[in-house]
Amino acid sequence: MWASGDGSEMKWIALLVIVAFAATIAVIFVYAARRWKSGTEKLRARLDLARRPIGTKTYDPSELIGLPEPVQRYFRATLSGGQQVVAAVNVEHSGTFNQSDAHERWKPFVSTQRVVTQRPGFDWDARIAMMPGVAVCVHDAYVAGEGLLHVALFGLVPLANLRGTPALAQGELMRFFAEAAWYPTALLPSQEVQWKGVDDRSAMATLRDGDNEVTLLFRFNEHDLIESFHSEGRGAMVGKDIVMLPWEGRMSNYQTHSGMTVPLTGEVAWVRPEGRQPYWRGLITSLRYEFAS
Repeated sequence: MWASGDGSEMKWIALLVIVAFAATIAVIFVYAARRWKSGTEKLRARLDLARRPIGTKTYDPSELIGLPEPVQRYFRATLSGGQQVVAAVNVEHSGTFNQSDAHERWKPFVSTQRVVTQRPGFDWDARIAMMPGVAVCVHDAYVAGEGLLHVALFGLVPLANLRGTPALAQGELMRFFAEAAWYPTALLPSQEVQWKGVDDRSAMATLRDGDNEVTLLFRFNEHDLIESFHSEGRGAMVGKDIVMLPWEGRMSNYQTHSGMTVPLTGEVAWVRPEGRQPYWRGLITSLRYEFAS
């Protein structure tokens, strides 16, 4: 009897320990989620604080005069006269992210992104599922001329926290520029973009923000829409260092949203010495635009 009673008591103690441990883990997860959300809200508040007025508020086809022919065709295929200029957009994505530089280790992610077109800036807030119940949270951002990359396990344990370097700022502005096909009025000359023709299906575009200047090669498909972008050098994380590597992306699945023809599917890759290595494949699941007024 006593032996039986002692065993029962030990089982209750073990159960209480398990319950207490589970409750502690739950509290930590809730704290981590709230802390990450607070960080997102502060970062996006800084993003909106850096906004500046947009001068030209609607698209006038006359501003295409003098642009390279493939660029003119792109805007005619994407925009209609009188289209309101995008001031900001909230984007939601789902997709997969390759966690390895040397192997195929694709993990699912979901993300939200806030973009402001003037002054150029964005915050990408992603959750990458490493395994069931284990997530890595990522802020990839360009705010008021500063680049930022913050990666944390469960949003709490830091894995990377980079900010403030010229290479990072240039790389994040380059990302903003490459993704402008989602908010195509940001590519217009009236929005301070300079275009230079290359051939009948491609053109170079340059954007400057403060001390940061980036140039991308855009290629257009048979429907005159952006098919890909390419840079000969963008900062890539290799170990703990940033190394300049060729960088490119492909866009497809064009659909009309708020009067603009935009791509909903994309793939982004580094071009390493051993070959092209995609690391991001995503689908836009939601687009909510704010227009200049």
